[in-house]
Amino acid sequence: MSGPVGIEDIRAARELLRDVVVTTPILESRSLSAKVGGPVFLKCENLQRAGSFKARGAYVRIARLSDEERARGVVAASAGNHAQGVALAARLLGSRAVVFMPEGAPLPKVVATRAYGAEVVFERSGVDGCLAAATAYARENGAVFIHPFDHPDVVAGQGTVGLEILEQCPDVRTIVVGIGGGGLIAGIAAAVKAVRPDVRVVGVQAEQAAAFPPSLAAGRPVVVEPAPTMADGIAVGRPGDLTFELVSKLVDSVVTVSEESLSQALLNCLERSKQVVEPAGAVGVAALLDQPQAFESPVVTVLSGGNIDPLLLSKVLRHGLAVAGRYLVFRARLRDHPGALVDLLGELAEMEVNVLDVVHERVAARLNVDEAEVLLHLETRGPAHCDEVLGRLRKEGYTLSFN
Repeated sequence: MSGPVGIEDIRAARELLRDVVVTTPILESRSLSAKVGGPVFLKCENLQRAGSFKARGAYVRIARLSDEERARGVVAASAGNHAQGVALAARLLGSRAVVFMPEGAPLPKVVATRAYGAEVVFERSGVDGCLAAATAYARENGAVFIHPFDHPDVVAGQGTVGLEILEQCPDVRTIVVGIGGGGLIAGIAAAVKAVRPDVRVVGVQAEQAAAFPPSLAAGRPVVVEPAPTMADGIAVGRPGDLTFELVSKLVDSVVTVSEESLSQALLNCLERSKQVVEPAGAVGVAALLDQPQAFESPVVTVLSGGNIDPLLLSKVLRHGLAVAGRYLVFRARLRDHPGALVDLLGELAEMEVNVLDVVHERVAARLNVDEAEVLLHLETRGPAHCDEVLGRLRKEGYTLSFN
């Protein structure tokens, strides 16, 4: 391939990374294979050093700086994974790193970035403010700005994932990759299409933050305003110029997935594959769950990162259980007399429902003086069980609401 990043660039990057990063495993997902109708494998970059693929590109970029540039230090802007990748690479290469992170960045990512030796500076105005602050810092202090995706060395480093996939699954027909700014999929596509042009490369974005579909339609990078999404790691408002060029030439299609699909994908990774994955790292699984017949097998999807705040993980998993019909939340109105709550809980016990939480309210403007209301959080066995529970309670005369 001729272009800004070619197969020889990626092979050279692999030599740089040989004793630095982990060749992450590929694991078959039997649950996804059954849905797709052929083998589906997970490329587990969530098990990479620093918890994501980002260490690959960051190390190649910093390793190719001159001694004088490394001595001046490096600076980056990131909500998490790029921060950790830059911090780790800088430590390994003896360079000082400053990372600008948005206020409210997940605490585990902040702690890990500092643990790798980087100085963390918080900015109030989100990732865009961090980028502006980092570029200003580089200009004023002579540090080298390490872009999270839009640089040939970064793309070449990320492309080493593609070389590993071809070696670990030589009969692969489709590779499914999450997209934020496009560095990972651009690198993988550059590697794979040079060796196996017959392999389809499919990109996936969260529909709340999908800049690539309108950009590809316009034929140039366009800016979108990302809406809040649990996949914060890929919530990028504009493709990079370099990454857009490569994606538009080499990637076969880009699809989007909903927040509900993301939560179910996270649940699938944890329950069925025993992999802890952040929402941005599970978008490929979400796409396979959404449209299993759209992907020719064998399929490899990249679990791009595993750096998830445990508090967010608990919320997302609860959401995933609710979408799957295994977590039910509603209000039930009952008569305010002794034993009424016991009777309700007895009904639930007979239906083998696990009651996770009960909030009992007796005084509210919406209630009559002889009424009470309970907010119930229940664990059920699936959609049919939910229907059984709700149907029986209504038959017994309970008024139910879901707001």
